[in-house]
Amino acid sequence: MLSEIHPPSLHFFPSELSKINSKNRSFYEVKQRDTLNDFHGKVQRGKSKQLLLFSSNNTNPFTNLALEEYLLWNVRKDESILYLWQNRQTVVIGVNQNPWKECHIKELEQDGGYLARRLSGGGAVFHDLGNLNFTFLMLEEEYNVDRQLDVIICAMNKFGINAEKSGRNDLLVDGKKFSGNAFYHARGHCFHHGTVLVDTNLTDLSRYLHVSPAKIQSKGVDSVRSRVINLKAVAPVISIESLKTAMMEAFGEVYESNPQPFPVDRITHSDLVRLEDKYASIQWRFGRKLPFNAVFHDRFSWGDLTLQFYIESGVIQEAVAYSDSLETDFFQVMGEALKNIPFSSAEINRHLMKVAEKAPVDDVILSDILRFANSYNF
Repeated sequence: MLSEIHPPSLHFFPSELSKINSKNRSFYEVKQRDTLNDFHGKVQRGKSKQLLLFSSNNTNPFTNLALEEYLLWNVRKDESILYLWQNRQTVVIGVNQNPWKECHIKELEQDGGYLARRLSGGGAVFHDLGNLNFTFLMLEEEYNVDRQLDVIICAMNKFGINAEKSGRNDLLVDGKKFSGNAFYHARGHCFHHGTVLVDTNLTDLSRYLHVSPAKIQSKGVDSVRSRVINLKAVAPVISIESLKTAMMEAFGEVYESNPQPFPVDRITHSDLVRLEDKYASIQWRFGRKLPFNAVFHDRFSWGDLTLQFYIESGVIQEAVAYSDSLETDFFQVMGEALKNIPFSSAEINRHLMKVAEKAPVDDVILSDILRFANSYNF
């Protein structure tokens, strides 16, 4: 039985997270596809020549995403890899998404959580230790989404759970989503990854993924908010560890072969650290070229206030303040003072305090504006 195989685990060397240089970024940033419809169903079912298993004990999202990409580029011909991993308290956004639109970044980071960006497209997801992530990695000729989803369905059957596919991206039980999937393909290398909600904190999921009340118009991809369910609600006996075992068994059964541990001596430490630096960097997480207009509006006892921003790579490029307040000087210089600073409540408030020193404003107005900016948690 595959349950007798001890899943391989990697204890990563400590590394200092730093900004990846442009040369390394250009090597690792490659064209992606949101879906792989062109490759679905191409592969005939049959025995895969070699199945490999990798289960990470690390819960740092930047390390786990780095390992996923490392395995992507290092999977060999006739190999299929199943990678199992967990992230602690993380919102993971799709490659083309706008982070400020998808989650409350300030609240997440204040609670010790992480914002991460993955290679694949699709919507934002929340990871915690009640969720198990899976990734199937292989070359194009071995890739088949339906077969890969059958591994998940087979694993569910071991707990008496009747899972069903919904379109190309989701798995449902009792009409509710427990697994969302995304896909990536470049240079003949493919992966298909997804989440499995076992006992995720759904309160945190809703809290961190709650969209700001600001009107944000973006070129990014909106997340689709779906009704979700934890598998614990359907099968109380299920746990992360028992699910891992079931997934590894199902992998062998569906692919009709005997999975073996991934040889850790195939991992080059320096390459892994370079990828870890990439995923942890401000440039990767926030610096994608996703210009958007953000409009914030409220009414106070002294009048209306509308703030409009043009943001690029996480920095305010242009800002305009509109108000029908009788105070004029403060609002006239306010927009100019907010240019070329990070798009964050803390930085905006810090610069507004400097403006107030040069263009005196009523204490009530200043206090209201500071609370107004801070309330959006951007």
